[in-house]
Amino acid sequence: MSAARQSPVPAPLSKARLRLWLRLLKATGEVEAELRRRLRAEFDTTLPRFDVMAALARAPEGLRMSEISERLRVSNGNITGIVDRLVQEGLALRVAVPGDRRAMVARLTPKGQEVFAEQATAHEQWVDHLLAGLDGDDLASMAAQLDRLTGHIRKECD
Repeated sequence: MSAARQSPVPAPLSKARLRLWLRLLKATGEVEAELRRRLRAEFDTTLPRFDVMAALARAPEGLRMSEISERLRVSNGNITGIVDRLVQEGLALRVAVPGDRRAMVARLTPKGQEVFAEQATAHEQWVDHLLAGLDGDDLASMAAQLDRLTGHIRKECD
C-alpha cells in the first residue's frame, strides 16, 4: 500500500484537489457539450459516432467491435449499433477475418473516409477556437501537468 493511501491528506490540500477535479470536469464538459452541439448542427451526427469513425480512420485495416470498444471505453452494444448505422449509410463495411469465420472487422469505405475527413477538419478547428485563450506555453505546461497526473493515477491503480 502506498504512503498516500496510509496517511490522511491535510484538509486544505485535499479540498484544493477536489476543487481542481471539479474544474477539470467542468472544463471538459463545456468543450464536449459544444463539440456535440456543433457536430449535430453542422453534420447531423453525434460525438460517439464521430469517435467510432475516428477509431476506424486510424485503423485502415479495420477493427473488431471489441477493439473499438476498448479504444473508446464503451460497451460492445453501443459500438455495434453505431457501426450498423454506418454500414447502412455506406460509410463503413464489415469484412470477414481470414481464417476465422465468426470474426468481422469494420472499416470505413472511401465515402466514410471522405465524410470523416471533413468532420475531423471541422472538429480540429472548433477545438482550436475553443482553446484559443491558451498560448503555446500554457498548452505545454498543462499537457505536462496532465501527463504527470495520469502517470501518478496509473501508478496508484496498479
